[in-house]
Amino acid sequence: MEAYHYPQFNTVVYTAKFKDIKNAEALRSRIVKAASLDGADGEAERDAVNFAFIEAKLITSSLHLETAIYQALLSESQGSLRTKTIHSEIIWALNPTNNISEAIKLFGVSGRTTDLILVHAATSDTCDVQQKMHNIVDGRLVPMSTIPDSTNWANVKKHYKLNGELALMEIASDSDRERTVIDNIVISTVAMKSVMT
Repeated sequence: MEAYHYPQFNTVVYTAKFKDIKNAEALRSRIVKAASLDGADGEAERDAVNFAFIEAKLITSSLHLETAIYQALLSESQGSLRTKTIHSEIIWALNPTNNISEAIKLFGVSGRTTDLILVHAATSDTCDVQQKMHNIVDGRLVPMSTIPDSTNWANVKKHYKLNGELALMEIASDSDRERTVIDNIVISTVAMKSVMT
């Protein structure tokens, strides 16, 4: 697990990557159910799943993820969230379109998820975040530096509509260079999204 301190937003953001997820469908169902529960049980369940659950196969690098986190924090600080929570705003920021339902479908946890990134934003250092993550995710914690190892580059190109991108066609024979260019494009897309909307 990694922690990023954003003093300008009075926020600490925790990120962790899990592989070999065994409870993805149950996790997705739990998130949906938590949103509709009332009373103390609802509050407790929403607290238990108070994370951004991100499909790791569509994340190209730590910087890609950090850019979405920063954009969401910036929107929150300006009172301009387009979604209900900071965690759903992170998922929205990753999606190249403005459709939150599409963002959750593409970048959120699904029944097919095997590699998952969890993000939690808090206003103070919280010592139990990693334990909360382990309590809800049945998977193996791996270093965040392994993000590119899980990336499905073909799906990233598809969802960011890069298959016809001339810059990528010219370097298609050099996969390392192609992945670097794709990473740069998607980071720029996330960074510019709030300016373009």
